[in-house]
Amino acid sequence: VQLVESGGGSVQAGGSLRLSCAASEYTYSSSCMGWFRQAAGKGREGVAAIDSDGATSYADFVKGRFTISKDNAKNTLYLLMNSLKPEDTAMYYCAAGGPFGLVLDLADFDYWGQGTQVTVSR
Repeated sequence: VQLVESGGGSVQAGGSLRLSCAASEYTYSSSCMGWFRQAAGKGREGVAAIDSDGATSYADFVKGRFTISKDNAKNTLYLLMNSLKPEDTAMYYCAAGGPFGLVLDLADFDYWGQGTQVTVSR
């Protein structure tokens, strides 16, 4: 069971980043995979999720700016983040979970990566 995120970094407001999450085949076969984030001093919140059929869900605060996708051949999950804002600054985590993951509830996700830091400056 392994999830390894990459692609974080520092960017100016309005910029873009693409996060990647390399998953072991076992975790990639989970019903749902998602991205969560946790800003300093705040709780972890759902950002986006995608199920095995390709259906997606997004938190309202990223709709129209972020896109979740996956490459089944590479067992890799992605999060393309455009029009980044300073309030998007957080540690971003990849997670794998069960069939209700599109609701973006932490309780539905069983496996977690170590996170990758995203910092957006004004």
